[in-house]
Amino acid sequence: METNPGNAYTFEPFLAWRDALDYYASDPLLQSVVRHLSGDAFPRVDAAARDLSRTVSSRWRDLANAIAIPERRPFLASWDAHHNRVDRVVRPVEIQEMEREVFGLGLFAPHTGLATRLTSLYLVYQNGESCLACPLVCTEGMVAILEGYADRPETQAILQHVRDGRDGHFAIGAQFLSEIQGGSDVPANIVEAVPDGDAWRLHGTKYFCSVAHADYAVVTARPRGSDQVGLFIAPCWEPGAEGRRRNGFTIERLKWKMGTSELPTAEMTFDGALAWPLGPLDRGVANVVGIVLTLSRLTVGLASAAYMTRAVREAVGYANFREAFGQPISGFGMVQAQLEDMTRAARRTAAGGFRVYRNFHEAGGLSAGVHADPQHRRRAFVARELVMLQKFIVAEDCTDVIRQAMAIFGGHGVIEDFSCLPRLFRDSAVNELWEGPRNVLQAQVHRDLQRAASWFPPSDFVAALLAGADPVVVAALAGEVSRIVAWPSLAANDGATVAMCRRWDRVTRDLVHAFQDVALREVETAS
Repeated sequence: METNPGNAYTFEPFLAWRDALDYYASDPLLQSVVRHLSGDAFPRVDAAARDLSRTVSSRWRDLANAIAIPERRPFLASWDAHHNRVDRVVRPVEIQEMEREVFGLGLFAPHTGLATRLTSLYLVYQNGESCLACPLVCTEGMVAILEGYADRPETQAILQHVRDGRDGHFAIGAQFLSEIQGGSDVPANIVEAVPDGDAWRLHGTKYFCSVAHADYAVVTARPRGSDQVGLFIAPCWEPGAEGRRRNGFTIERLKWKMGTSELPTAEMTFDGALAWPLGPLDRGVANVVGIVLTLSRLTVGLASAAYMTRAVREAVGYANFREAFGQPISGFGMVQAQLEDMTRAARRTAAGGFRVYRNFHEAGGLSAGVHADPQHRRRAFVARELVMLQKFIVAEDCTDVIRQAMAIFGGHGVIEDFSCLPRLFRDSAVNELWEGPRNVLQAQVHRDLQRAASWFPPSDFVAALLAGADPVVVAALAGEVSRIVAWPSLAANDGATVAMCRRWDRVTRDLVHAFQDVALREVETAS
């Protein structure tokens, strides 16, 4: 017996549109951004992006969807069948298959240009975390710090494995920094490093270790007898016993997180893990912040833009398909206004994310230090501060935009297998907190501007940051930033300081959005 006679409603037209969508080919703005970024290399970069996008937008998209259900989440196998402690992170085969293929692109190898790397990452990030985004940026940070400090055969071999691959296998990197008493306060770390011949042994507990399935990890630890924190690199498996015995540590448990659920994050106890130092032992925190966290914060900006782009695109497609009261819901003024606002936010975030990377690269990237040339010094300072400003603003914007995109789907917007939006929403909320939450980074930027005021007045900083913006906007923001930077400290808890903190919260948001508007206009004009 027919249970619903006369109702032939189907979602098939929307699903057919969604499944046939190509992330790169359907995105004129991204193509313009890539053209602007790559210059004369555009034909080559464009061809590579089109080829990769066909895989990212179909098979890798489907694999990302397949692993994003509770039953498929990673779990910990502490022992093997013969009572050997193995602490193996068990993950779905789909994750491992996609991971091999993505890392097999060799995105951090010297032959991969900046434009190709950023475009590839932006496309991959449109599928959410998928146990890829965090491992990718952790590996990028590991490559960068090894390129500066791999000074012995063991660390040089690790660099070759993570950057160039070994026998076709590209290793995955991790960062094990956080401890229960410290969190963002890395100098409060108490995990200890003890000398052992030419190497070191690590002892203590790390409370929040993402990419628990990695091959190698960058670890902060305090050398015995020192009041400084050093930086070390440790294989995650005992050399010569890969996959069978951990390198002097145990995984106590995997964390239960609200987002990035496919990514195994663990508590770990080190009990003599073999490690080698990376850089001077008194520069561990500086190198973590200046190299590792800087790259992570850049990635949060690019990944947030990618999440927003995908969410808005699917919301627009659904609004054009879904009918109510005899017309597509995109025809209603309230819906259209919402779609336009979301689209504008996603476009400016994408243009801004690539522009931040370009500015950082042109200012010298990770090698940009203190320069004798005042102009170069200022340029590098703007690029560094912009990395922090963008990170906490776009991560928050991303969550807000995805929440609005979910609303376009009505009640279906919260159904986990109806669209990717609930998963992207949860992943974006996690991005807001990792690599420094908003209040930490806002306070840091305020202190940095105070310290630089003698050679780079705040008004000049704003003018340099917003070069090309409306002079009226620049003048207003320059005045407000100057007044807030003149406030002695944002750390106090009196009423006047709290009010100043609220003003700083507003003005940092306005600064980033004004910068993004300039970046978007630049791309739109050039195209």
